Amino acid sequence: MHVRLADEAFHVGAAPSSESYLIADRILKVALKAGADAVHPGYGFLSENAEFARACEREGIAFIGPPADAIESMGDKTAARALMEHAGVPMAPGTVDAIASMEEAFQIAGEIGYPVLIKAAAGGGGKGMRVVSSPDEFISSMESASREAESAFGDGRVFIEKYIDQPRHIEFQILADQQGKTVHLFERECSIQRRHQKVIEEAPSSILTPELREMMGQAAIEAARSCGYVGAGTVEFLVDKDLNFYFMEMNTRLQVEHPVTEMITGIDLVAAQIRIAEGHPLPFVQSDLSIHGHAVESRVYAEDPSNNFLPAPGTLVQHIPPSGHGVRLDSGVDEGSEIPVYYDPMISKLSTWGSDRSEAISRMARALDEYQIAGVETTIPFCHFVMEHPAFQSGDFSTHFVADHFSPEVLAHEDPEMDQAIAIAAALYVDSHHAPEQPVAAPIGFSAWKKNRSELD
Repeated sequence: MHVRLADEAFHVGAAPSSESYLIADRILKVALKAGADAVHPGYGFLSENAEFARACEREGIAFIGPPADAIESMGDKTAARALMEHAGVPMAPGTVDAIASMEEAFQIAGEIGYPVLIKAAAGGGGKGMRVVSSPDEFISSMESASREAESAFGDGRVFIEKYIDQPRHIEFQILADQQGKTVHLFERECSIQRRHQKVIEEAPSSILTPELREMMGQAAIEAARSCGYVGAGTVEFLVDKDLNFYFMEMNTRLQVEHPVTEMITGIDLVAAQIRIAEGHPLPFVQSDLSIHGHAVESRVYAEDPSNNFLPAPGTLVQHIPPSGHGVRLDSGVDEGSEIPVYYDPMISKLSTWGSDRSEAISRMARALDEYQIAGVETTIPFCHFVMEHPAFQSGDFSTHFVADHFSPEVLAHEDPEMDQAIAIAAALYVDSHHAPEQPVAAPIGFSAWKKNRSELD
């Protein structure tokens, strides 16, 4: 879809990213051939690669992101912890530097107190991460975390920090211009996760008081300033049950979940990134910014939530997105697109806005009902389960939501009308490729208005 929409397209290699999108020289070669004066790296592949940012600078091409030194500082989790310690940003108890030996690690874990969290120094996304509940598990967990980190990031270094029980994952969006001005655009709640990766996000968080929001926002600004940050970035925190907050990491790029921030602030973050890269100062100060309503995002993946969220690549036989007031869909696919095995299996990001949290959630439930996808398993049933769960609706949940509340059995219910609709869609798709188009009558007894709701949104 993105190739069809582009004015110009260039082949950069085979489908596996290691043979194409991760080869910096090929991307630069295309940029130079096209006469591009800037590269927007998105939120994957080379977006947090300091050497790529430096290579762009050497070629006189603007990298729409932070300086290479900032990427490097925040990309190494131990270096980032050292910066945060110097900047006075709260952190969970743990090691500032990577662990030098197994004996040292074992001793430090005992001093911190179990449970502890072992984390990769050079990565993210849940790779190289282990929760250790007792000394008996420690050595094997250290070894496996280090192996996974080496495999995923080419760097087996790990560090240790205190494991926060029942935490909330809350992140702050920041913008910083080249003139030294840094602001935050409030927070996003990202606690609904599987495999330490986000599935549902919302803005603002339901648990932050104005006072705590101001404290965390200022800490995020200090974190950005500590590394000379420029552009859009996200400072991530863990918040415990007593509302103490601790620095977790900084993502030196645009986040997948940026739409919910745009919906509550009215600020186009991608446009802001580009204007900052062009050298324009931010046209607002912190006191100009305020929160308008509430927004929720559901990540729609080609995954099977009834089978441990395993990827389910395939062809989108049907893709009919929802619409209406307060509904936004960000997607790079359409009907007939292939969800390949080579990349993240995300199909789209579905976001809804409401005047308050209840309305945003209700609107999301309705939009998920209307979203029609056939050909692959998706996370839509899980997202709908979340929207209707009392823990989510009340705001009483943590990053353990899936473990605490979800099991595949809750999705194992019969829906004859939907099965019929999907079967008809599949048949029509096959017929359209083997026979001339003919008018088809709607199935007798099927109605899209099968669910009555007490409120219209």
